[in-house]
Amino acid sequence: MKRKQTTSKALPSYIEKGRDYVYVIIGAAIIAIAFNVFLLPNQIASGGVSGISTLLQSVFGWQPGIVQYAFNIPLFIAGIIFLGSQFGLKSFVGTLTLPAVVLATSNVEPWTMDPLLGAIFGGISVGLGLGIVFRGGASTGGTDLAAQIITKYTGFSLGTSVLMIDGLIVFSAALVFDIEKALFALISLFVTTKTIDIIQLGFSQSKMVYIFTNKQEEMRDTIYKEIDRGVTKIPAIGGYTEEERPILMVVVHQREFTKLKHFVKMIDPSAFVIVSDAHEVLGEGFKKY
Repeated sequence: MKRKQTTSKALPSYIEKGRDYVYVIIGAAIIAIAFNVFLLPNQIASGGVSGISTLLQSVFGWQPGIVQYAFNIPLFIAGIIFLGSQFGLKSFVGTLTLPAVVLATSNVEPWTMDPLLGAIFGGISVGLGLGIVFRGGASTGGTDLAAQIITKYTGFSLGTSVLMIDGLIVFSAALVFDIEKALFALISLFVTTKTIDIIQLGFSQSKMVYIFTNKQEEMRDTIYKEIDRGVTKIPAIGGYTEEERPILMVVVHQREFTKLKHFVKMIDPSAFVIVSDAHEVLGEGFKKY
């Protein structure tokens, strides 16, 4: 971390709360539009209540927005009953906004009738919307709440519960449509998950580097002087030698990583180095809270 001190003013609480509601509404709107222009016209039921509404629209001709209201509101009430009132007003806003925008944009022309493009860009758009909603500290309700209820009363992990529900919806898509549409749904589900990760964690712009070296003092001083980054010394014992051998840990920006490698090689060519992505680094010298 850079040693230069920085200060920042926190936003007033009412502005933060207002910003969270804006996130929820914008995110839910993006999901709804993506559903109407990418997923529904290509019959891609990639899990969740939106996937259920796609199936029911195909089988019975039911309006997807109405179906989503019919599932989301009871699920939200069930969540409060079985899980407590921690969901709050923001999640309720998300629960109501998503079907409302689906209804309002139901006449928008599809942006593509290619199922692969629909799966990819639908997945990206839904992931973007969900990531923004999560940034607002809320959810859009739906089967996520059902998964949490299953987890509480069965002992299954949340990931397993979500996988069970979404897997059942994708399997139903294979029966209602065909295997190919189910495969497109799986692609969309995968892309959505990865996009959420990017929105939540960001693109990796920093590296976390662990350095095993016998020249610790020289290495530490060089990193301080030449790269202006803090170094953490982590106690460690060699598994073979049983000798104490601390590890140096440093976090650097991507643009500083090549410079760090140069100095490590110059000081100790036999140093053992482990490098991993640091998706989000908060604090002095990096991203502000």
